[in-house]
Amino acid sequence: MEQESIKPRIGAQEVRQATQILKKYKQGKARLEQRIIDNEQFWKLRHWEQMDRRGGGGNGADPRPRSGWLVNCILSKHADAMDSYPEPTVLPREPDDSAEASRLSRILPVILKNNRFKRVYSDAWWYKLKSGCAVYGVFWDGAKLGGLGDISLRRMDLLHLFWEPGVTDIQDSPHFFSTELVNNDRLEERYPQLAGQLRRSDTVVSRYLYDETVDTADKSVVVDWYYKKNGRLHYCKYVNETVLYATENDTAVPTAETVIGADAEGQPVLGQVPCGVSMAQRGWYDHGKYPFVFDVLFPEEGTPCGYGYVDLCKSPQEQIDLMNQAILKNTLAGATPRFFIRSDGAVNEEEYADWTRPFVHTNGNLGADSIAPIPTAGLDSVYVAFLQSKIAEMKETAGNRDVNNGGVGGGVTAATAIAALQEYGGKLSRNMIDDSYDAFAQVVSLCIELIRQFYTVPRVFRLLGNGGDEFISYDGAALRRRWIDSADGGIYRVPEFDLEIAAQDETPYKTMEYNQLALQLYQMGFFRPEMADQAIRCLTLMEFKNKDRLLAAIDRSRTLLMQNQAMRGQLRTLSAVVDSVKGTHLSEALAQEGGESEMPPAAAKTRDDTNRMERQRSQTRQTAQPR
Repeated sequence: MEQESIKPRIGAQEVRQATQILKKYKQGKARLEQRIIDNEQFWKLRHWEQMDRRGGGGNGADPRPRSGWLVNCILSKHADAMDSYPEPTVLPREPDDSAEASRLSRILPVILKNNRFKRVYSDAWWYKLKSGCAVYGVFWDGAKLGGLGDISLRRMDLLHLFWEPGVTDIQDSPHFFSTELVNNDRLEERYPQLAGQLRRSDTVVSRYLYDETVDTADKSVVVDWYYKKNGRLHYCKYVNETVLYATENDTAVPTAETVIGADAEGQPVLGQVPCGVSMAQRGWYDHGKYPFVFDVLFPEEGTPCGYGYVDLCKSPQEQIDLMNQAILKNTLAGATPRFFIRSDGAVNEEEYADWTRPFVHTNGNLGADSIAPIPTAGLDSVYVAFLQSKIAEMKETAGNRDVNNGGVGGGVTAATAIAALQEYGGKLSRNMIDDSYDAFAQVVSLCIELIRQFYTVPRVFRLLGNGGDEFISYDGAALRRRWIDSADGGIYRVPEFDLEIAAQDETPYKTMEYNQLALQLYQMGFFRPEMADQAIRCLTLMEFKNKDRLLAAIDRSRTLLMQNQAMRGQLRTLSAVVDSVKGTHLSEALAQEGGESEMPPAAAKTRDDTNRMERQRSQTRQTAQPR
């Protein structure tokens, strides 16, 4: 009864203060929100409406061409990103954690797949290319798996996120807000305490200019309020001034069922005993970070966001469409005949304008000046050349040259030269994708932290690979801190890991290149055990994917060959002893079975090997050329 009388730490007054902070944060990012909305209009080819708003759209009756050069740039960059979809590899920092790192390397892709992260990753890249920044949300969803709970990964909308203006890293913001519009019926069904209390919220969330009509009259703004206090991350969910949940108000101590004694008959008696601290003492997430990861395209100072390709290329796109408009107007003017007609002329204007009528009536003599065509000035070629230069400017600015899309010019016809141009032209995309891998590594790191905190009950994962399905049970116990004895008494240690991010799916050309390299190495005898020493020396000078695995396989084959030769030597010795005692011919049979002869095999095959190498060199030169 005494605990029930304790006043909650987070109530209506604290929520009102948080709402005022939220409004201040929203005012600080007003320009960012307007830029994101404008960029979405450019993506939908509705930029003429934006130009009209600024007074640069011209006459509304003029043609309004919408060329897709900017859209094509975003399409190309998105395709490059999805060709290099990332895959995490967990690396241990200490030898004792190697087994756990190996298990995490196989479990994490399953968690990502269960969250359909490839779709999340794709949506994030669309948003990032348009607006300059994508945000991933890494949460623990206790309702997943029938109440067992699991990790939830989502792509967030910057219009619904708020942080302190001026910070570059959101972890430096004292508060962080995530808002969502939810139907009132759903809220009242899930939270009965809201019945009859939902009203229009003072917090207004910016919206995109949708094509359809979106009614928000029956929706309420649900605010997820994250804040840091005493080094811990706390969380509060509220609607208007009603607190739905707050970690500081959750003072219940978790318990676990265990044996607490025995009854008179000696049977064990089960009871609940404390097994941890309350959420008010522990905080929301043990990692103490806001569960949001910002993936920036082109960074800006003083903000965790950046700008994207729409911001970079919207100006040349507007100029291209304005020049297209002028060219179309000139073309229509030249293709549409117009005439001067005297007011006292005798020509029937309707019949004259109708090209389907073979006869035109007149009322009197037809003078030479009664009707005359209006001359139209032709368009000079310099304007078309200027239009082409603006298109080339956009391609160069965005790094979306023709060679990146499979086209070349300037007389380049050699396959190796085309491949070199494509490789050089893709360096901007490679740099952009490599930066996104850092954000992906942060997402995976937060996933590991959630596994460390919430995977307290074993769960089964179906792992793919290694020739078939494999099922393992995992509970994350090895990730939590454990006592390590030492000379000074011992310490608590928490396993830490590093992440290596690589592309999961290579481009078709890269895959073909790797496959062709494997065939060439096989044909050149790199996999022959007797050539293992030469192959290892050669491979140490080469760089390609999975080289370490290949070196390990060759080293294993060399070890097996040495063991085989040692066993055969022992067998020859034993067979010679048996022949001397029994009078048999085991040594000769063993020599014939092993293909041994007086002439070394290498000397007998020198000429054939030379011819084969010459044929191989010719074949390599042909197959190395990209198709």
